[in-house]
Amino acid sequence: MSNKIVLLEQKGAIAIVTLNRPETLNALSRDLRNEIAATFEKLKRIDDIRVVVLTGAGRAFTSGIDLKEAGQKGFSPGRNEVVDLARTFAEFPWPIIGAINGFAITGGFELALMCDVLIASTEAKFADTHARVGIMPGWGLSQRLPRLIGISRAKQVSLTGNFVDANTAERWGLVNSVHSPAELLPAALKIAEDMAGCMPHMLKGYKQVIDEGFGMNFDEALVMESRRSAKQSASVSKESVEAARKAVTTRGQSLQ
Repeated sequence: MSNKIVLLEQKGAIAIVTLNRPETLNALSRDLRNEIAATFEKLKRIDDIRVVVLTGAGRAFTSGIDLKEAGQKGFSPGRNEVVDLARTFAEFPWPIIGAINGFAITGGFELALMCDVLIASTEAKFADTHARVGIMPGWGLSQRLPRLIGISRAKQVSLTGNFVDANTAERWGLVNSVHSPAELLPAALKIAEDMAGCMPHMLKGYKQVIDEGFGMNFDEALVMESRRSAKQSASVSKESVEAARKAVTTRGQSLQ
């Protein structure tokens, strides 16, 4: 087994990033947090990357902050930690698909929610234990989760600390689909391949429009979309529209 705590594999335009501390359920030590951030910074500089699939080795996606390390060094960032994972993910320009293979607990739940799309293994389980550990979430869980599954369900999850299984997560809209463990990565790669087949500037720009608009009220978001659309449309030629129409038609016929 590799001794690297983050594994990186490239398949064409898709990068597969695997958290690789299975003996600790991929607990987010300071070293692992730093390595995740460094990996995504590296991926920004690889010209042909278009989509990232993020998953974990072993029985967990990640069990969250390394409590053993935190018990020795505290929860506050140390001198050797120079990253903000929430900012790292928010500033990453390409789609991130979270393939949740097992436990995603507290900080690990937050990491999952930083992804653009979530799918899960039947073995996946989510839990928010911040209220039991005595630490307020700082990576967005308290705000992202209610927006995904509704405020009442989010309060139930966060104020009990109870586990949410994969089927419930799908029913609540937390994950898009559930797969057997063997089919999880292939399913994630299929979504990634479909995304990578889009025009690169549209893939990046459309993700940005969705993210920025989600943080606005509806009327402001519509104005922002209209302005972006007008600016982008001004650069589109008749020839490129016709070429795109033919490509979309051909793809549609192949899917029938």
